Amino acid sequence: MKRFELFFALIQLPIDYAMLVLAGFTAYALRFTETVQSIRPVIFDLVWSAYWPALFIVALGWLIIMAASGLYSINPNRKLAVELTRVFFACAAGFAAITIFVFFTLHKFDSRFLVLAGWIFAVIYVSVSRILIRLIKIYCYKHNFGQRKTILIGQPSAVEQLKKIFINRPSLGYTLLGVYNNFNATAAEMILQTMPDEIIFADPPVNDENTLQAAHFANEHHITFKYSADFFATISTNLAVSTVGGIPIIEIRRTSLTGWGRIFKRIMDIIFSSLLIILFSPFYLIISIIILLETGRPIFYKNKRVGQAGKNFFVLKFRSMYQKDCTEQSGQNNGQALLKEEELIKEQSIKDGPVYKIKNDPRITAFGRLIRKWSLDEIPQFFNVLKGEMSLVGPRPHQPREVEKYQSWQRNVLTIKPGITGLAQISGRSDLTFDEEARLDIFYIEHWGSLMDSIILIKTPFVVLTKKGAL
Repeated sequence: MKRFELFFALIQLPIDYAMLVLAGFTAYALRFTETVQSIRPVIFDLVWSAYWPALFIVALGWLIIMAASGLYSINPNRKLAVELTRVFFACAAGFAAITIFVFFTLHKFDSRFLVLAGWIFAVIYVSVSRILIRLIKIYCYKHNFGQRKTILIGQPSAVEQLKKIFINRPSLGYTLLGVYNNFNATAAEMILQTMPDEIIFADPPVNDENTLQAAHFANEHHITFKYSADFFATISTNLAVSTVGGIPIIEIRRTSLTGWGRIFKRIMDIIFSSLLIILFSPFYLIISIIILLETGRPIFYKNKRVGQAGKNFFVLKFRSMYQKDCTEQSGQNNGQALLKEEELIKEQSIKDGPVYKIKNDPRITAFGRLIRKWSLDEIPQFFNVLKGEMSLVGPRPHQPREVEKYQSWQRNVLTIKPGITGLAQISGRSDLTFDEEARLDIFYIEHWGSLMDSIILIKTPFVVLTKKGAL
């Protein structure tokens, strides 16, 4: 899902809350106008200092009702009429909740006007704010900002129908990069040159091998795969159904970590990485001093790794090897160190496949061996998490030369951000084969949940303390 859509989903929540509070303020101000008082004098005793704190709490509860009504599910193709209908019924449910609360608690609250007017203004303000946000998005789409770059593949009749819709209705947010009748090697090469956000297969048979190849290709290259739902009758937990110009479209999601789940995970990463940086600050100082005294500078080791969607970044670690044996520092390869490492991999690696693990590595310093044993060399990666290159929980990142040797199905681990810890790390670490590690990571990606993240984070310190699978 594009950041453009996530941004608007994120700002919708505080805007709706502000609109609900504003509705309460407006209702209170209107109640004390001369016009309203001439119709019905004020006979209740609800001072402003008592009203506004209660209003903030009520607005929060109202927001929860709106969330339960599906108003914050991310669907860029949802019709405005459907959205405004949900707003009306969600606000009606909020109004009903307040009425029931007052009735059953026997609260002394004589101004029914405030509740009724607050409900009316809430419907108006929230609806207007959502219309304005939609108009802003449409304006951006029409000016080629935030559009989803799309490739169409499939039956000519269905493809032409979608093509006309995308061209004639830019407000839908699609930019058409290409149209293909079949998915083949030539089409794959052309698609990679344009790197679209999504591929839409129009009117495909479910068991068509060509469709399956396209879906596999999209997963491997981190492209969203969608297809027309005309002949689809299977239900899956990682499917998202929407309509484009009246045509049903199904998206196969590689992970449930999307939409608000992705936003929630990022917020948690920012909060907890910040707290952990503060918590581990004494360790940063002590470890830095010891490394400096033992082998001098640099203290940190920056190693190129492959992150989400195959994007490279530099992972931070405390240097645990002698300077001359560091194979890569900030992108500068050390030829002699690389040759030495290749020899050690052949002679002492305990892992098969694309990823290597060197046992009794002679390049590691005495203190480096200690911090590796307790995984303290990896705590600078909290800064990678704070920066947004990594997450606290996810598949471990590997070097580009390792990723180049991945099998196609193993590339699915690049679907989400890499993590400091993950399901594979609490399930055996170095004791696992790479295939086992990849399968565990893919299981995590497909079945992500905040509860699973919590369990992994709780188990990680115990795994580190028992040194299970450590080298």
